[in-house]
Amino acid sequence: MNPPLMTAWTNPNVMPRRDHEPHVLHQGDRVWQETNCYVDLWIELLHGLGLDPRPAFAFTVTQDFEGDQFTFFKFPLEDIERLYGVQVQELAIYDSLEDRVFAQTQRGHTVLVEVDGHYLPNTRATSYRRDHPKTTIGIDFIDPVRHRLGYFHNTGYHHLEGEDYDGVFRKLPQFCGQPDLLFPYVEFAKNARPALEGAALAEASAELLCAHLARRPMRNPVSMWREVFPEHLERLLTRGESYFHLYSFNLMRQLGANFEFLSKYLLWLAAQGYDVPASIPAAAQQIASEAMVMQFRLVRAVTRKRHDLCQDCFDVLEAAYERTMSPLAALAP
Repeated sequence: MNPPLMTAWTNPNVMPRRDHEPHVLHQGDRVWQETNCYVDLWIELLHGLGLDPRPAFAFTVTQDFEGDQFTFFKFPLEDIERLYGVQVQELAIYDSLEDRVFAQTQRGHTVLVEVDGHYLPNTRATSYRRDHPKTTIGIDFIDPVRHRLGYFHNTGYHHLEGEDYDGVFRKLPQFCGQPDLLFPYVEFAKNARPALEGAALAEASAELLCAHLARRPMRNPVSMWREVFPEHLERLLTRGESYFHLYSFNLMRQLGANFEFLSKYLLWLAAQGYDVPASIPAAAQQIASEAMVMQFRLVRAVTRKRHDLCQDCFDVLEAAYERTMSPLAALAP
């Protein structure tokens, strides 16, 4: 098990490098290599604590179409606590974000904080020093004297220092003289009790699946998306490629990644001895693959200003959803 916290650096001139390899969910043959910052963060945070995140993906059966986007799927914190004994609370930031992060990491906790991706060097390929996206990181190492910290983000564990540190904590000159600047939303995760293991973990996860299946959408969410897609397509063609990237993240990626994780979860559950027919995780994985196909088709349509209602993609997605959820729900008591 990797240690959850190092309270100090043994060499004052070297940034410590945590021995952290990405979880298997972030390696190998994946259709959607990244999903959303919160889910990817928790995968690596749990993995960093020596825990397997796969049992916590029962909630993915609840994803719905929300009218303009698919549910931004996130681990329910009550599921995290039940399975792993990791309790998450909101952290009050009553004077200095830096001071509060330091206080919690000194207690062995990980602080989950919304920051400006502009200052995260692990995002060099996307937003680093270019854009200002909001994203969540999990900080477990901080050195306020040398302005260094270590953090979980996306598919791995990273570190930053210097001006990036000052940017994350809003200590740069451009942030001075702004007394009305809001504090970010911050949580902290602490190990409140031992994690479940073995058969007890699998049983609790299966119980969560049954509970979440009772909360699944009443209608096929892909069908609901299909009904409004012509209007969405008109907006895409009008607003162009920059808007397409926002759209695809909140629709194709959230749908595809959610069901890819559901597929991985069901394969894990089957490996624990539960009777899950192979056709169900295969159908969930087909949703992941077809959502990617649709993303490629749409970007071509937007680039060429061509109407493409993606009817055959919707046919595949709708049918795969039914082949996933209906037999899965039938297995629940």
